[in-house]
Amino acid sequence: MMYGVQTSRRRDAQRNRAAIITAASEVLSGPEPPALMPEVARRAGVGQATLYRHFPDRHALTVAVIGHHLQGLEVAAAASVERPALFRPLLRELLRSLITMRPLVLLAQRLEPGARNRYVRRAIAALSPPLRSAQESGYVRHDLVPDDLILLVTMVRGAAESTGDVVSGLVAGERSIDLVLDGVFL
Repeated sequence: MMYGVQTSRRRDAQRNRAAIITAASEVLSGPEPPALMPEVARRAGVGQATLYRHFPDRHALTVAVIGHHLQGLEVAAAASVERPALFRPLLRELLRSLITMRPLVLLAQRLEPGARNRYVRRAIAALSPPLRSAQESGYVRHDLVPDDLILLVTMVRGAAESTGDVVSGLVAGERSIDLVLDGVFL
C-alpha cells in the first residue's frame, strides 16, 4: 500500500511541475511579466510552497521553461526533417515565439553567457538537420548556414524591440518575420 501512495505522490508532483512550467510559459508570453512566482503559482493552481519546492527561485524556473521550449523545438525539428516543406512554418513559429515571449527572452539574457551559449547551440543543433533537408529539397537558399539562424533571430528581435510599445513591437516583429523568411526561402 505504501508503494501506491509514493507512486501517486510522484505523479502528483509530476503534474504539478508540468502545470507550473505551462503556467510560467503563459505568464512569460504576456506583454510584461507580473510578479512572476506568485502569478505562476496562481495560474498553475498550486501553492507557493509547492512552486518553490520545484523551483527555488526565478532563475531555476527560467531554466526549466527554456528547457521545456527547447525540447519542444527539438521534437518539432526532428519531425520536419522528413517533411522539408515544414521548415518554413517551424522557423516562423520559433521567430514568433521569441517576440511573444519577450519576458522570457529578457530573463534568458540575464543568464550567464555559457548557459546562454549552450541554449543557442542546442537550438542550432535541432534546426540544422531540417535546414539541410529544406535546402536539399529546394525550399531554402543554399548559401544559408546554421549559424545564420542566429542572425535571423537577432534581426527579428531588433525590429520588435525598436518600437515604443508592445503592440507596435508585435506588428514590427511579424513584419520582420515575413521579410526575413522571404529572403531565406525560395
